[in-house]
Amino acid sequence: MIHLRAGAALAAGLVLACGAGDSAAPAAPPAPSTRAAPTAAAPKVPAHDQAVQIFSTRCFVCHGPEGKGDGPGSAGLVPPPRNFQDPDWQASVSDEHIEQIIQYGGTAVGKSPTMPSNPDLMSKPDVVAALREHVRGLAR
Repeated sequence: MIHLRAGAALAAGLVLACGAGDSAAPAAPPAPSTRAAPTAAAPKVPAHDQAVQIFSTRCFVCHGPEGKGDGPGSAGLVPPPRNFQDPDWQASVSDEHIEQIIQYGGTAVGKSPTMPSNPDLMSKPDVVAALREHVRGLAR
């Protein structure tokens, strides 16, 4: 009988500790620690590093790891993905054009709708510029 009461009390304590039941009073603040407080924010990843990571996870699927337009997802795409190593194409487009297509996709510049937009990059002009530089660098 004592074991049953102890078990019931332990179960009730776990339920309350996990937040089940009514939300009466907030938990007491933790006791002060002797360890150093963690830094406020994680270090910011440089735009260039973010651009390389984005290209290797998003863009390479169609454009390939070297930007030749031969990625694993390029088969059957009409028109085929752009070959960034083509010097004629590189000379024919402005930096603004490349940045616009990165952010808004192919339809924004009268190109293929299979080139998706990247709305998460619209608030990251430094990353977009680094992606543009990465695309430009593939021709060198």
